Amino acid sequence: MRNLNESAKALRELLAQRILVLDGAMGTMLQQGNLTATDFGGAALEGCNENLVRTRPDVVLDIHRKYLEAGADLIETDTFGGAPLVLGEYGLAADAHELNKRAAELARQAADELSTPQKPRYVAGSMGPTTKAITVTGGVTFEQLREAYYVQAKGLVEGGVDVLLVETCQDTRNIKAATLAIRQLSETIGAEVPFIISVTIEPMGTMLAGQTVEAMWASLRHAHPLAFGMNCATGPEFMTDHIRTLSQLTLEFVSCYPNAGLPDEEGKYLETPTSLAAQLEKFVDHGWLNIVGGCCGTTEKHIRALAQMVEGKKPRQRPAEAHRAVYSGIETIEAEESTRPLLVGERTNVIGSRLFKNLVAEEKWEEASEIARRQVRGGAHIVDVCLQSTERDEKKDIPPFYEKLIRKVKTPVMIDTTDPTAIELALTYCQGKAIINSINLEDREEKFERVVRLHADSARPWWPGALMKIRCKHRRSRASENWRLRSVLTSC
Repeated sequence: MRNLNESAKALRELLAQRILVLDGAMGTMLQQGNLTATDFGGAALEGCNENLVRTRPDVVLDIHRKYLEAGADLIETDTFGGAPLVLGEYGLAADAHELNKRAAELARQAADELSTPQKPRYVAGSMGPTTKAITVTGGVTFEQLREAYYVQAKGLVEGGVDVLLVETCQDTRNIKAATLAIRQLSETIGAEVPFIISVTIEPMGTMLAGQTVEAMWASLRHAHPLAFGMNCATGPEFMTDHIRTLSQLTLEFVSCYPNAGLPDEEGKYLETPTSLAAQLEKFVDHGWLNIVGGCCGTTEKHIRALAQMVEGKKPRQRPAEAHRAVYSGIETIEAEESTRPLLVGERTNVIGSRLFKNLVAEEKWEEASEIARRQVRGGAHIVDVCLQSTERDEKKDIPPFYEKLIRKVKTPVMIDTTDPTAIELALTYCQGKAIINSINLEDREEKFERVVRLHADSARPWWPGALMKIRCKHRRSRASENWRLRSVLTSC
C-alpha cells in the first residue's frame, strides 16, 4: 500500500505548479482490441471490462503504457464498474476486492515503470457511479451503496493507488455514500485517503438527479476532496458555463475530462485530438483548470495532444477563502444581504401542525409531503421537518415521508429531531446540505458529541453536507455551557 499522506502532499504541490494530464477512455481502447468472449473469461462475462485484469492483464497494461507514453501524469485503474453492486450482474460480487486490488497493481506497475524524478506518474482508482442512481432509479439502499464503495475503495488502496476518483457522478446521494465509505476507510487504515469528485451534467443543465453544479458544490465542499470536476457528458462545448462556475466557487483544485464530443448514429465520437485540445485550451487559458484529460471516445492520441497543449501553461490559482453561508437541496440558497431573512416553513412538524400530525398518523405520505410543497410555493426558503413524537416510531416514518419530500421540494431541508440515529437516517435522503435543528446539552456531552460527528464543519466530519443549529440548554451557568461546547467541538 502506498504512503497516501506523501502521495497527497506530492500531488498538491504538483497541481499548484502545473496542469496535470489524466489519461483517456479505457473502454474505447478495449473496443479497439477486438476482444472475444474468451478474452473476458467466457460468454457469461463478455463485456465485463473489470475481469480483464485477471484474464488479459497484458491488454490492460498495454493501454496504461500507451497513455503514459503519450504524456499522462495520472492513469485510471480498469475499475469503473468495480463496485460489488455492478460486478454482481456478472456473478462476480464476491471477487470485487480481488479485482480492484489487481487492477490497482497493474496500473501501479505501469506508472512505476515510466516514472522519473522529473515526471512522476500517479494512479487514480476509478470508482464509477454504479448502475444505481439512488434518487432516480432506487433499487438500492444508502447503506448498500456505502458498503459497496467501501469494498471497492479498500481493494484499490491496498493495490497501490495514490488517489480515488469518484467519477461520472449523476446523483449527490451516491457521492455522499462514496465519501462516507472513503472516510470510513481512512479511519480504518489511519491515513487520509485523497479523492476527487467528478460529476456529469446533462444537456438540461443539471445532474441526472436534478442538482446544479452550484448545489453539488454546496452539498460536498465540506468533504474537502483533492479536486472537484466534470467528466463525460456532451463534450467540452456544453461544459463551459459549469466549469467556469465551479472554478469560481471551489477552494479545491478543478478537473475536466470530457468525452470526445457526442457520438453520431454509428457510435463514433467526432472530436479529433486537435479539436478536443483546441476547445480545452480555452478553459486552460481562462485559468479554470488544474487537471485535464479525456473520457469516452478519447485515445492515447487525444491525450498526447492535450499533454502538448498544456505544456508550459499556468494552472488555475485557487481563490481566497470566503466565509459564505450556503445551503442546498436541489437548488442553493445563500444567507446574505439580498436574501435575508431566510424564511423557514414549519408546518411539516408533528408538534406544530395538527393537520400534518394527523396525516402522518394515517400514513398519508403523499398528502403530508404536499404541505411542504405548499410552504415553498408560499415563499419558504427552507423546509423544517419534525417527525419526532411519543406516539410513533420516527425512524419508521422517515423513509416513506422523505422519499416523497425530496421529489417535491428543491429547497434545503431542516432536520428537526434530537435523535442522532434519526438525524443520520434523514441525511441519507438529502442530496443537499441540510440543517440540523436543534441540538442541546440536556443529555450532557455523550449525545451531543455523537451528533457533532454528523456535522460537516467539525474537525473530522463524518457526514458531508450538514449544518448544525445549536441551542444550548443546560442547568449549569452559560459560561460553563460555552466551555463545554468548545471542548466538544474541538475534540471530535
